[in-house]
Parts: sequence; structure tokens; C-alpha cells
Amino acid sequence: MSAPVIRHGLPPMDDLPHVSVVIVGAGACGLTAALVLQDAGIDCVLLERDALPSGSTALSSGFIPAAGSEVQRAAGIDDSPHRFAGDITGKTQGTAAAHLVRAYTEASGPAMDLLARHGLRFEILDGFLYPGHTVRRMHSLPERTGAALMAALERAVQATDAAILTRTLVRELWVDEAGRVCAVGGLRPDGSMEYLGCDMLLLACNGFGGNAALRAELLPEMANAVYGGHEGNDGSALLWGRELGAAQADLGGYQGHGSWASPHGVLISWAVIMDGGIQINREGRRFHDETHGYSEAAVHVLAQPDGIAWNVFDGQTLALARTFPDFQDAEAAGALKTCADIDALARVVGCDATILRETLDTVSPGKTAGDGRTFARGIAAPYYAVKVTGALFHTQGGLDIDAHCRVLTPDGEPFPNLLAAGGAARGVSGNAVWGYLSGNGLLSAVAGGFLAAHTAVDALAAQSSSQETSA
Repeated sequence: MSAPVIRHGLPPMDDLPHVSVVIVGAGACGLTAALVLQDAGIDCVLLERDALPSGSTALSSGFIPAAGSEVQRAAGIDDSPHRFAGDITGKTQGTAAAHLVRAYTEASGPAMDLLARHGLRFEILDGFLYPGHTVRRMHSLPERTGAALMAALERAVQATDAAILTRTLVRELWVDEAGRVCAVGGLRPDGSMEYLGCDMLLLACNGFGGNAALRAELLPEMANAVYGGHEGNDGSALLWGRELGAAQADLGGYQGHGSWASPHGVLISWAVIMDGGIQINREGRRFHDETHGYSEAAVHVLAQPDGIAWNVFDGQTLALARTFPDFQDAEAAGALKTCADIDALARVVGCDATILRETLDTVSPGKTAGDGRTFARGIAAPYYAVKVTGALFHTQGGLDIDAHCRVLTPDGEPFPNLLAAGGAARGVSGNAVWGYLSGNGLLSAVAGGFLAAHTAVDALAAQSSSQETSA
């Protein structure tokens, strides 16, 4: 497969097709952007490498955090962009890009309302809070899957005049003497290269989690971890940016997950932990405060013997877990173990029953463990257990952008017509795994796509006005 490259001048063809905005990537970011552009009457084409749009979104739970949406207000939830920004800032200990935190949280509610106007019917997840969120703001379709979210977004875009060209792997960006991206080249299944000119380019394509060399260079602690993300996250945006001399930021930030069923390769929702479950290692001991977050839990789990842990919970939590399709898949695959008592659980884990009993004795209402976790309730037999490992899902660093999603030079100047959002750009998780607040990936995708498209609309309007004045 050819590498992503920058070429100069114009593609070698006489009649170059042209569109106002080219969007590289038809994930949640690109599809949201297309809806904004179509509402504004701007023609656009989405170039997607897969036969069907999927990407990281399809592999996620499909939960989008947003503040101030119509559906959230209808649920009687008191929230605001300011409060949401405070939660992100708190989780990242103030290390997230403040301009993006403000821009994304303020855009999150309007972005969800836009999707709702295009037929997506969201509800607010109830019953528990993900780590770091102080109110319920996770928006989900009734199906509760990323695949369902992608399907709904694709249907919404297909109902417009926007074109989605699949099986097109963009490898070339063509740049003129003024530094403007004037065309892209996409590799087709037959090996031919197709070219498309543009006035604006939005990179909504990918992170770099699927690129082993970049992962080893930038995220050495996850170099050998299971990769649970999309293979299309090959770092194209980052590599194009390097060739262009674009600034990069927060390359040490990523979303891990400490609850990847092993060896089944299915995500186990962190709801099992937030509802009262615990993680133990092969020795039968707890080893971290699980409520800090599932992202940093990946590192903690991988540090255990053989990189393995067990999620342990009871019947109350099992009932909640079974409402999640991913858990249903894991149970169907045989990942769930049922243990009548502590001795049975010890046999499943392979640990000393005395040590395990001591661990479970510390899990009682109102008790605070040495790692700081305070338990709201205990765990009662029968016990349920799932063997898990730590995984890398997607990266949170990338091209540096301003609050309008314009790609920046190292001096902080925006490129003339190059935008980036979602996995292609820096996110709002800071520069480390522990900064990831649940849902930050889809927040960056949806709010970022929303903002980038509005930037394109404004830039094209200004360009048209300038041309009319010159005429």
C-alpha cells in the first residue's frame, strides 16, 4: 500500500473534477460536517477507504457527551457547557487545550440538535455516571452501539445531496505555491488513482493507533498492547502534517480501555465497575481505584501478571450489564463465568481463596480502600467474572488546530484552507492516558466536525464575497 504523501502543483489530468469541500473520512466527524455543509447549501464529497463507513465510531459504544441539547433539557438535567468544560478540565488536571475545551463543549449541544433535526433520535443514558462526569450527558441511540450510530449518520447524509465515495484510500494531497490544498488523490480498488479538486479540505480521517511504527515512537507503553481500534487509523493525517510542516500536539494522549475481554476481543462496559464491580489480578487482589477511569485502567491492567485482570461483580450489576449489546456478545461468546461462592471464584481466577476472601471483605458499604475508592455497597454471591486485558482504542493527539479547527503552523498561523477534526487533530484529553474523559473521542468527532464545517462555510462565503468585489 502506498504511503500518504504531499505533492506540489496540480494532478496530471486535463479536466480535474472540483468540489467546494472534500472531506477525508466518513466517520462521525466527516458525516456530521457533511450535514452542516448541506444545510448551508455547500457541495461536498466524503472520501472513505472502507466499503461501508465505519471507522472508530462503529467500534465504540456510540455514546456522545454533550451539554445543553434539547433532549438533555427535556430530561430535566441541569447542565451547561461551562460545567462540561469543568469536568474535562478536572479529568485532565488542566492540561487539555483550553480553547478546544471551550469550543467543543459550547458546540456539543447545538451539534446534537443538528443530528436530531436530521432524524437521529437520542436518549440520555440513565442509571450511572461515567468517571469524571458530574451529570448525565451521554447521548445514545436506543440500540446503544457505535454501529447503529454510524448507520443513522450515514442514512442522514444519504438523504442529502452530499456524495460518499467509498473504497477510496486518499494517499495524496496536492498543494499549490501559496500553500493551499488544491486537490487530493485517492487510490481505488483497481489500483488507479482518482483526483478531485477542492476549495477546502477537511481531514476527518484517523488517528495513528493502527500504525505500529508511530505507536512505538509516540506511545511506547502501548506498543505491544492489544489494539481494539480501526485498522484505518494509520496516521495519514499526522504524516501529511509532518510533510507540510504543521504543528502537532498532545501526541501522548490516547484512550485505552482496561476491560477488553480476553481472549474474546469484546469490550466489557465500564458500567460493570461504576455500578459496584471491581478488578482483581491473578493473585485475587485489587490493584487500583477503578473509578478513576477505564482509559488509565488499561495501563494498570497491563502491569499485572500476564497483563490480565478479572472484572468481578454480582447479580445486580449483571442485570445492568446485559442491557449493553457488547456485553451480550461477550456473554454469548462464553466470556462470562458464574461462581456460586468465593471458593468457586478463586478456582476460576486461579488464586488463593483466602486472599480473595480478604479482598472481597474490603468491599463493603461506606468503606474506603487504601487506594481511595469508597464503596457504596458490597458484592454478594453468586459472583460473576470476566477475564480482561488492557487495550489501546484510539489516539487523542494529532495536528494542532485552533478553535475553528484550522490546522496550524508551529508559529500558530493557520494554513489557508486546511481543516482537521476528530482523530486527525489534537483532542481534549491532554497528553496522557489518564486525561481521557469518557466520550472525549466522539465529542471531538461530532463537535469538531460541526465546528470545522461552519469554518468552511464562513471561509467560502468570504471567498465568494471577495471575488464579487474584485469583479
